[in-house]
Amino acid sequence: MKQTDRQQIPALKNKAYFNYGGQGPMPESALTAIFKSYQLIQEKGPFTGETGLWVNEEIAATREAIASELGVTPDTITLTENVSIGCNIPLWGLDWQPGDRILIGDCEHPGIVAAIDEIARRFDLQVSICPLMETLNEGNPTLAIASHLHPNTRLVVLSHILWNTGQVLPLTDIVKVCHEFNPKSNPYPKIRVLVDAAQSVGVLPLNLTEIGVDYYAFTGHKWWCGPEGLGGLYVSPDAAGTLHPTFIGWRSIAMNSTGDWVGFKPDGRRFEVATSAYPLLAGLRKAIAFHHGMGTPQERYDRIQALSHQLWTKLRDLPDIICLKSTPPEAGLVSFQLNETLLKSGATHDKLVKFLEKEHRVMVRTILNPNCVRACVHYFTLESEIERLIQGIQDYCPQI
Repeated sequence: MKQTDRQQIPALKNKAYFNYGGQGPMPESALTAIFKSYQLIQEKGPFTGETGLWVNEEIAATREAIASELGVTPDTITLTENVSIGCNIPLWGLDWQPGDRILIGDCEHPGIVAAIDEIARRFDLQVSICPLMETLNEGNPTLAIASHLHPNTRLVVLSHILWNTGQVLPLTDIVKVCHEFNPKSNPYPKIRVLVDAAQSVGVLPLNLTEIGVDYYAFTGHKWWCGPEGLGGLYVSPDAAGTLHPTFIGWRSIAMNSTGDWVGFKPDGRRFEVATSAYPLLAGLRKAIAFHHGMGTPQERYDRIQALSHQLWTKLRDLPDIICLKSTPPEAGLVSFQLNETLLKSGATHDKLVKFLEKEHRVMVRTILNPNCVRACVHYFTLESEIERLIQGIQDYCPQI
C-alpha cells in the first residue's frame, strides 16, 4: 500500500495502530459520505417523501454491497447495529423447548456467553462448552465440536476467527459435521450453526453460500473500517423459517393499503426494527469501496497473512515474549504474553499496553482470557509500524 493511500485514513497519521479487531479507522471518503448524507437529509427535510425515497435507496444499495462481499443474495441480509445484536436475533428468535441444548466454544466473547446463559435460564436449556482453546496449536477443532454434539443439540455457537487467540476455525467442515449429525432422537431436522463474525468479515475472502452456515453476524466498524453502529446478520435461505422476530417495528412488518399490520416482511428486513442512523449506510459503502481499490479480497488477505507472520516471527525472537500460537497466524490477530520471569518481577500486560501508547504511540490491547496482549495487523499496516511495536516492547522489558 502506497503512503498516499494511507493518507486517506486520518487516524493512521500520528500513531502505529494495531486495534482493528476493536475498531477500524475510517477512510476520509467514508467520513465525507456520512457528513454529506446528514447535510442532504436536512436540506430535503428529515421527514419528507423525498427523504423517504432516498433512505430506501440507501438501504437497498448497502444491503447489495454487503451481500456481494459475502457471496449471498441481498434478501438474506438483515441490517443491524453490531455483532451482538446480530447474534441475539437468532439466539432469541428460535422457538426453544425445555431440554434443548446449545454448544458453545470456550473462546467466545463474554457478551455472547451472557446472552446464552440468560436464554438457558429462561427456557430451561442445557449449555455445553467445547474446549477449542486447546486446539490452538494441536488437535482438530472440527473433531472437538463433533465429539461434543448431543442428540438434543439444537444450536452451535462459535466465532469464525477467535477474538482472543486469533485461531481461524475450519467453518465449512464444522458446519458440515453439525448439519449431518442427526440421530433419530433429535426432533429437529439439523443442528444449526450461529457464527460471531466480528473478526472475519473484512479479513477472510468469504462465500457464505458455499460455507453453508445458517446465521452469520458481523459488523462494519472493525476490519471493514466503516462507521460504528452499522453491521448485519446473514440468515441462510434454508434457516430462514427457523426464526421469529423478537424486537419488532415498522421496518419489519408488512401493511395493507389501509395501514393495518398483515405480517412480517418475507426477507431479512423482518428482523430490522425502526429508525436508524441512515447516513452511516453511505459511510460503510465507501469504506468497502476503499478496500476494493487496494486489491482483491484474496490479495488483501494474503497481505494480512504475510504481515502477521512477520510480526509473529519478530515477537518469537524476543527472549521475554511468548506467542500463543506456535505456528504462523492464519489471519490478522497476533496474541502474545510476557514470560513468567517478567510477570513475577512486576510487569503486567496492562502496563505494557499503557507504556506502548504513552511512550511510542503504539496502540494494542489486553485480553483477559487468556491473559495476553493482542495486536491486529491489517493489509495496510506498515513494516515500519511492526518494527515500532517490537522496539516498544524491547524498551519496556529492560525497565522491569
